[in-house]
Amino acid sequence: MDAKLLVTIILYGPLLGATVAGLFGRRIGNTASMAVTTGFLMLSAVLSWVVFSQWTWGGLEPFTNTYVPFIQVGNFVSNWSFRLDGLSAVMLVVVTTVSSLVHLYSWGYMAEDDSKPRFFAYLSLFTFAMLSLISAADFMQLFFGWEGVGLASYLLIGFWHHKPTANAAAIKAFVVNRVGDFGFALGIMTVFWSLGSIQFAQIFPLVAAHAGDSWLFAGQHFRLMDLACTLLFIGAMGKSAQFFLHTWLPDAMEGPTPVSALIHAATMVTAGVYMVCLLSPMFEYAPFAKHVVIIIGALTALFAATVGLVQNDIKRVIAYSTCSQLGYMFMAAGVGAYQASMFHLFTHAFFKALLFLGAGSVIHAMAHEQDMRRYGNLMKYLPVTCAVMVIGTISITGLGIPGVEWGFAGFYSKDSIIHAAYAAGSAGDPLGYFAFVIGVFVAGLTAFYSWRVAFFTFNGHARWTSEDLEHHWHNRDHAHDGSHDDHAETHSEPDHGEHAHLPHESPWTMRLPLILLALGAVAAGFVFVEKFTGADQHEFWRGAIFTAASNHVMAEGSPPAWTVWAPLVAAIGGLAVAAYMYLMREGLGARLAANRGPVYLFFYNKWFFDELYEAVFVKGAALLGDLFWKGGDQKLIDGLGPDGVSAVSLEVGKGAGRLQTGFLYHYAFVMLLGVAAILTFALWAWTA
Repeated sequence: MDAKLLVTIILYGPLLGATVAGLFGRRIGNTASMAVTTGFLMLSAVLSWVVFSQWTWGGLEPFTNTYVPFIQVGNFVSNWSFRLDGLSAVMLVVVTTVSSLVHLYSWGYMAEDDSKPRFFAYLSLFTFAMLSLISAADFMQLFFGWEGVGLASYLLIGFWHHKPTANAAAIKAFVVNRVGDFGFALGIMTVFWSLGSIQFAQIFPLVAAHAGDSWLFAGQHFRLMDLACTLLFIGAMGKSAQFFLHTWLPDAMEGPTPVSALIHAATMVTAGVYMVCLLSPMFEYAPFAKHVVIIIGALTALFAATVGLVQNDIKRVIAYSTCSQLGYMFMAAGVGAYQASMFHLFTHAFFKALLFLGAGSVIHAMAHEQDMRRYGNLMKYLPVTCAVMVIGTISITGLGIPGVEWGFAGFYSKDSIIHAAYAAGSAGDPLGYFAFVIGVFVAGLTAFYSWRVAFFTFNGHARWTSEDLEHHWHNRDHAHDGSHDDHAETHSEPDHGEHAHLPHESPWTMRLPLILLALGAVAAGFVFVEKFTGADQHEFWRGAIFTAASNHVMAEGSPPAWTVWAPLVAAIGGLAVAAYMYLMREGLGARLAANRGPVYLFFYNKWFFDELYEAVFVKGAALLGDLFWKGGDQKLIDGLGPDGVSAVSLEVGKGAGRLQTGFLYHYAFVMLLGVAAILTFALWAWTA
């Protein structure tokens, strides 16, 4: 089948499903709505793998399929189109595969929810927006998809709109992303102003010739390419939850767990990484912007990993893990290893979606309890969930054998980033060494908190009772109008039999996606390592990623042996510490947390970013608003203006009103005074 027809079906299938379920869901019913949306997503996923196979092994050449004109105002021209190259081919399989599995998983997870057509419509709408973003041939369609996934994220985070915490989380995500999007929009304006176009095919060939252009402002010269790329990266910081603009992602866990897996693990949050790699022809000529990317990525990886060490909500631990892994991807892009960045994006989609959906299976089994301190000894009750989550944990921690080059998916992609960072340092960029050190250190932290989740959840003694589960289910069954408490999520009903209130495995609609994602977490690395970062990388990417002549970080070479083994040593160290604290000395972690030392509190309170932003921005904005409202508007403007004039008029009116008494003798007396005054004046004038 023609590739252009395939990509058209891939793009518009989810939109058609969203339209049917969103507009006609109540009429056609829950099952039909779920079947339509899931069916179109599975079709898109299958066709995406067909296109990806044609690109990878069939020699498919890049092309742009233009559908209709989008915006045409003078030189500002944007067309609605589909751009297929190595980057978009990778993102096609990532987005549609994870989305289709999340749709299937949601059949079981959302079984008792009353708003399934709306939920599935939102999921499909998000997928269409994400596909529009990754297939854009210009900045305008990219921005459309960028804002579209933001809208869908807002709708899905606040899906349970009767929960105040869900509404607050949705608003927070929307507002924080607007900060990043403001910088993103300024970056697009800068590109159009400096290069005269927003079409990627027209912009990229012009970059080298304009690399030295600068903008004079306030007596200082700013390199246009650095300025544009830095502004565009601010947009990526918001969408990909990077340091300073990261605060929305953990709160977004208020949404249903399938939303967390689709949007906040595998797809939307990777949009910023994809955008930086797509714009590699610009970033390669923006050294300052690349350094900003390295620093922010490294800080994000470190910050999120330290916070993840001490969180107790299973979804929040995985959410901070997502922030940390995104930091790795940006570090790779910052040092010029765009191929390694995309490779980690690819493998991360499998093992992180697996971990989120696995967490959802645990939450389902534990009657919507998300606090790991109330888990324990679940391995014998949830053997399939335990097995797949261990696979995901091995993958994210990057366990593998260097030299033999055997390991799960994360081993190949994470190690390629760390090696590229060291290569950048060896090439003369000191920030490369900085990224290398952070990458190795965070690998140890990642291993600790990831195995902490596994051991805390599936091993040790049970910190729950069947009465606890019965109480949770009883509360759920008696919640009116399908409402949820602050920690509740809606799941399918447990079996009411001999073991009615013991943890139980999820239905097959939830287990099958877990098994398929586990296969990806195992095999995605060694199957595609040569294509993404190995000997076949140039043939695979075919110009979709640009590297300057001076960029050799992905060139073949033999790094020092200690740098090759350092990530594995760090990962084993993290595993050993977690095993000691949560297996050998069970309860040690709880006792350390109970001491509430300063380091623990600093990490537990997320480096106090929420408190800092509350004091500076929220209360600062309220104080500034009160100053302008009460001081400027009410006292100054109204006081001297309308209120002042009206007050004077009122007093004058009151004074004049006292003269109008209505008594005839008062008026006669005034007239007599007037006559006397006139006679006095006449006599004075006559004698003078």
